[in-house]
Amino acid sequence: MTTVKTLLLCSCEGSMTLDPETAQAATGAESVRRVDRLCTGDLDVAAKALADGDTMIACAQMATLFDELAEDLQTAPALTTDIRDRAGWTADKNAHAKQAALLAAARLPVASTPTRDIISEGTCLILGASDVALPAADALADTLAITVLLSDAPDDLTPSGAYDIATGHIRSATGALSAFAVTVDRFATASPGGRGAARFSAPKDGATSTCDIILDLRGDGPLFPADHKRDGYVRADPGDPLATRDAIAKARTLQGVFEKPIYIRFDAHICAHSRASQTGCNRCIDVCPTGAITPNGDTVHIDPDICAGCGACAAVCPSGAASYDDPKVETLFARLRTLASTYRAAGGTAPRALFTDAEYGSEMIALSARFGRGLPADVIPVEVPNIEGVGHAETLAALAVGFSAVDILPTPRSDLAVPTREIALARAVAPEARITLLDATDPDALETALYGTAPDAPKIEPILPLGGRREVTRIAAAALNPTDTPIPLPGGAPYGAIALDSDACTLCLACVSLCPVGALSDNPDRPEVRFNEGACVQCGICASACPETAIALEPRLNLDKDALAPVVLHGEDPFECIECGKMFGVKSTIERIAEKLGGQHWMYADSAQTRMIQMCDTCRITAQYHQENSPFKGGQRPAVRTTQDYLDERDEN
Repeated sequence: MTTVKTLLLCSCEGSMTLDPETAQAATGAESVRRVDRLCTGDLDVAAKALADGDTMIACAQMATLFDELAEDLQTAPALTTDIRDRAGWTADKNAHAKQAALLAAARLPVASTPTRDIISEGTCLILGASDVALPAADALADTLAITVLLSDAPDDLTPSGAYDIATGHIRSATGALSAFAVTVDRFATASPGGRGAARFSAPKDGATSTCDIILDLRGDGPLFPADHKRDGYVRADPGDPLATRDAIAKARTLQGVFEKPIYIRFDAHICAHSRASQTGCNRCIDVCPTGAITPNGDTVHIDPDICAGCGACAAVCPSGAASYDDPKVETLFARLRTLASTYRAAGGTAPRALFTDAEYGSEMIALSARFGRGLPADVIPVEVPNIEGVGHAETLAALAVGFSAVDILPTPRSDLAVPTREIALARAVAPEARITLLDATDPDALETALYGTAPDAPKIEPILPLGGRREVTRIAAAALNPTDTPIPLPGGAPYGAIALDSDACTLCLACVSLCPVGALSDNPDRPEVRFNEGACVQCGICASACPETAIALEPRLNLDKDALAPVVLHGEDPFECIECGKMFGVKSTIERIAEKLGGQHWMYADSAQTRMIQMCDTCRITAQYHQENSPFKGGQRPAVRTTQDYLDERDEN
């Protein structure tokens, strides 16, 4: 945690109440200064604290001012965080416990997100009708390398020396900023020479090209799914002059070197997508809004350039192969525990978690605080990059660390498919808990949804959320459910058992060899199928690979400790070789084969052939070699000739 020597609390001109004592206990600060106008009349207090070092300022609105002040003083910048909008301006009288919780959480370390450099040279493709696309090209030609692809060819079109002009229709487009590739049908280029209107070449289909930026002013549907999340793709309604102007301005900024966050960390070794051409889990592919995830043999490929960081894949990944890195899920678990425990330590009893995104949700809270009632004192906002990344594990973790309820505030552009499914799964695990996907599109609606709806304090012992999403889910579920009885889950849940029909199972062990997470295993000493329910991700590869269709999935969460240990689903005695006594195969299978083939098949017409079925590999080869007319037998090996043989032969002649 970040060390705090001096904590500065500002009442923002007396507009909110503060409690220096609880704030000091939450941050461990050596001293606390409470002022009314830190950014104006009390700025000297901030300067002195910054000069002393290790300063924390409970004001985010004026963070830039305090950073500039620290730079002027040639000292380290302060750690700033907001408690005014989130916990100061509220219709409730006392939000000191929430203020303390937010201050404590601000001290937690956050690992930096991995990034890679994206270099855009500024080659820009503008799409649209001539009356809109050509003026846009004129505006950008001094900054970017422009090619205009027109949907029409005006009779009075004049060639331009500042950019290239062509006509055509986009068939397909792939890629992202700095790496777009387009295919164009009926592509015709304008000749820069000649008198009169521009002349075009003969159109051709299937023309291909690349560019760094696409400015789409066609007014048709987008070229990409979730187009607002595609870096380098700028789209606007050509009938809206203001939107068109903003799009042109945005395209102008897309030249240079950019840091692209690598949002998802992927471990191909535990991906359960496929094994031996048997498809298993497609969850991440199905939910990715941008199409960044594609099959890649037995695993998947996540294109870091196309990935927009919504986190939906990490929320639904059953094995943890795809995990969010902005921030890591372990960081979010630690923040939830700190918020809940500090709130209780500061005198609060039943905090509620409100998951919001960093832009829309924060703005909604700020507007409510400034012009409305603000958040209730027991509602603690938990900011995440995207609410699509809030899965059942995060929801259950919040409940198990001490939050009495979980509310999720989507944005108007949020894809609600994943949150809806994950909430259903969380409710199945914790049916008594209150988990709500809010339908609030303005601050007033948000306040209505939150005020007067506080539940009772949770009656559980808060957990320590250690480990990955699966481990924390199991710990949280055990804390929220007093019984060890397996909890039935909806179809598609990433936890469960398999039902094995022992009468149909031949112990071929195809399921064991293909299980991507090792939930199924064998016994080296005897024919046996073992199953570890705690490891099963319900990918279904075992069921699809079973030649006898003897396996069925059973979604559930078994909280019994025995679920973490392997159990025998089916086993039989091995067969004893009739020649050497060596154990091999499965007794029932060998006997059944011998019974069905002996005397019934031309290759096993006599008892000697049938006996070979009942022999181990070594004895079978030996018997085949020594049988009459064996194809493995050759003639008598000639004796080795020596020098003496040649000498004797010469003397005889």
